[in-house]
Amino acid sequence: MGFWSVVLFTLLTCASVSISDPSDEACLTHFTQSLKDPTKSLQNWTKSNFANPCYGFTSYLPGATCNNGRIYKLSLTNLSLQGSISPYLANCTNLQSLDLSSNQITGPIPADLQSLVNLAVLNLSSNRLDGEIPPQITMCAYLNVIDLHDNFLSGQIPQQLGLLVRLSAFDVSNNKLSGPIPVSLGNRSGNLPRFNATSFLGNKDLYGYPLPPMKTKGLSVLAIVGIGLGSGFASLVLSFTGVCIWLKATEQKMALEDGKISQLMPDY
Repeated sequence: MGFWSVVLFTLLTCASVSISDPSDEACLTHFTQSLKDPTKSLQNWTKSNFANPCYGFTSYLPGATCNNGRIYKLSLTNLSLQGSISPYLANCTNLQSLDLSSNQITGPIPADLQSLVNLAVLNLSSNRLDGEIPPQITMCAYLNVIDLHDNFLSGQIPQQLGLLVRLSAFDVSNNKLSGPIPVSLGNRSGNLPRFNATSFLGNKDLYGYPLPPMKTKGLSVLAIVGIGLGSGFASLVLSFTGVCIWLKATEQKMALEDGKISQLMPDY
């Protein structure tokens, strides 16, 4: 390679790493604005670094990984982060792994994450997220991992999640989910990975395979039916007995009154 070729290559390389991506800049700016950082773990996450967060594969932001000058991975775990997840996180369109586990983040999971079409890992476990699981995340067709355990998520598990053929790890245990487990997740067919009961435990109103059958509290259904039938029969017997006693008493009373009347009537 000649001298000028080396110079040209160097200039092109420098240009490629010095020009920031406006989508990543907006993504990081709004993302940090939506979070609270009481332990000051994100001190280097400043606006000046957002303008140019990557230098090739190196990131100036702790917890961020770059690939070809774009944000490739965000891993901000166990940092006591508060606040909510900004929908502008969807602007990091090159993001392939998002791990915000073991924090104190509240609010819903933004449906806008559907724009992260390259996302393979979504780990939001051990937070305080609420609301429903957005079915729109099915648009992230490359998802391998969905880990949402230990939150306050409610509603039903979206049926559409069963369409994620690459999904190999799924955990929604210890939430407030309800309704049936989608067959496409609980009883997958073919060579698709199957998820056992540990992926769904700890949701009071969630039911269906692979969870064990729901048990009625106290007496069994048959016992309840038996008691119902028995009490109905007993009521019928008591009612019939009561009617018989009443009729017998009425008959005796009428006989006594007939006797009194016959004694009072004169003989002709």
